[in-house]
Amino acid sequence: MIDALQYPFMQRALVVGVCLGALASYYGAFVVQRRMSFLGVGLSHAAFGGIALGLLLGIEPFWVAVPFTVGVGWAIAWISDRGPLTNDTAIGILFAVAIALGVVLLSYRQQYTADAFTYLFGSILAVESFDVITLLVLVAGTAALAPLWPRWAYATFDRTLARADGVPVQRDDLLLITCIAITVVAAVKLVGAILVAAFLVVPAATARLHARSFRTMTLGAMGVGTSTAVAGLFASFYLDWPSGAAIILAQALVFGLALAASRR
Repeated sequence: MIDALQYPFMQRALVVGVCLGALASYYGAFVVQRRMSFLGVGLSHAAFGGIALGLLLGIEPFWVAVPFTVGVGWAIAWISDRGPLTNDTAIGILFAVAIALGVVLLSYRQQYTADAFTYLFGSILAVESFDVITLLVLVAGTAALAPLWPRWAYATFDRTLARADGVPVQRDDLLLITCIAITVVAAVKLVGAILVAAFLVVPAATARLHARSFRTMTLGAMGVGTSTAVAGLFASFYLDWPSGAAIILAQALVFGLALAASRR
C-alpha cells in the first residue's frame, strides 16, 4: 500500500474515490429508498452523451456533461410528474437516446477507442488534479445543503404529507436530482459510465439490509461506499484491473456478505 501511494495518480485517485464513495452513497440512500435505482442508469448514460459532446468540441467534458445530464434528469422528472408516461419508461427512452448520441459523437474522433474505454469503464490514470478540486467543491456543496436532509427524508417516506405540511417537494426533488446528476458526472472518470449506477445503488442497498432508521442507513452507506472505493482502487492498482470494475466488485462482495448475514 505504501508503494502504491508513492504515485501521484494513485494519490489523486484515492482522494477522488473517498469523496465519491461518500457522495454517491449519501445520495444513493435516497435513490434506493425512493425506488429510483433506474434513475442512476439514465443519468450515467446521459453523462456519457454530454462527455462525448465535450470531447468533440474540445471543451473540458465535465462542463458540458453537467448541464446535459441535469437537463436529462429534469426532463425525466417533468415527464414522470406531468406526462402520460411512467418514470421507468421516460428513463428508458432518454438514456437510450443519450448513449446513442454519445457513440455517434465519439465516432468523429480519431481516438475513439481509447476515449470510449476510459469513459465507459473508468481508469485510475484518467483522474487529474481538476477532478480532485471538483470533488472537494462538491463535498463542500453537499455539506452546505445538509440542512435540507430532513426535508428530503420526509418526502422520501410520505410525499403527500410533506406537501400538506408546506414542504416544496417538487423544488426539492429537482435540487436532489441536480446533485445526483453532478455526482454521476464526476464519478464517470473513476468508475465509468456503465458502472456508475451501481456506485449509487450497491452501498445504499447494503446498508439498508441492517439499518433500523434512514439516518443509520445513510451513514452506513457512506461507510460502505468509501471503504470499498479504497479497497477497489488498491485492487485495481495491483491486479491491473479497470478501477470502476474493481470498486463495483468490492461493493458486490460486501453486499453478498451483508445479505448472508441478514438471512442468518
